[in-house]
Amino acid sequence: MEGEKRKQREHQQDKPYRGIRMRKWGKWVAEIREPNKRSRIWLGSYSSPVAAARAYDTAVFYLRGPSARLNFPECIVDDHENHDLSAASIRKKATEVGARVDALQTAIHNSTAIPAESNCNSNSKSTRMMMKPDLNEYPSPESCEEDN
Repeated sequence: MEGEKRKQREHQQDKPYRGIRMRKWGKWVAEIREPNKRSRIWLGSYSSPVAAARAYDTAVFYLRGPSARLNFPECIVDDHENHDLSAASIRKKATEVGARVDALQTAIHNSTAIPAESNCNSNSKSTRMMMKPDLNEYPSPESCEEDN
């Protein structure tokens, strides 16, 4: 019993989200099996597990609809498009979301701003760090540039 719990904890640490895995060299990849088929839809390779998980969420939402088990259910926006899409269309939508999230995650990670909770000044960079980004929108050049 104890060994099973330890094994589950270790597995959760290795695979923090559904539908993703980490390559030996550190990249996170996402893929999903097509319903009623043996084939898989490749969703891309990403720098962060969050980006890979968001790509997976997008694909599983288009495949299974609102009843899908998602990693980030609060981040999916139902655009009322036809959910009966081809594998290529699903791959395209998922990789777009994953790439946007990866870009935002990289920008946040590479930022040299002091975290907002430890900064008393309210400059634009610390304000950006406090706000939760909308990961369904393209990043604007203003949100990605660093103030010197």
